[in-house]
Amino acid sequence: MGEAKTQITDVDPADFIASVEPERKREEAKLLDALFRRVTGEEPRMWGPSIIGYGSYRTTYASGRKVHWLRTGFSPRKAKHSLYLMGGYCDEATGQRRDELLARLGKYKTGKSCLYVNKLADVDMDVLQELLRNDWEAMARLYPE
Repeated sequence: MGEAKTQITDVDPADFIASVEPERKREEAKLLDALFRRVTGEEPRMWGPSIIGYGSYRTTYASGRKVHWLRTGFSPRKAKHSLYLMGGYCDEATGQRRDELLARLGKYKTGKSCLYVNKLADVDMDVLQELLRNDWEAMARLYPE
């Protein structure tokens, strides 16, 4: 089985953030970048053309497919910010804690391992930071380097 289609690139995340439109999304992307850096202690890397990732891990799915993927990250999409929170997807206890935190977060939608936020003013940034920290710690426990 092949690698994931989305791979690390040499694009500078700061250059990508500087190109984000509209301006509000760009300013929010700067805030998210600062939050992710603070929680993870990692320098970001671009994954594909639009995902800013912090850390990475390797795993093999039950199907036998091997993947190299970001531990956490976000993409400042035009309609909504997509936040990639893998820990709650990979670990049941972390998922339960995430559900408790989501009840206090504010306005959002979820996918399997994504949190979608239209604008940062819609969410409690302290709760978002706690969600990210909880998720980051789970990934470090599940996939130690």
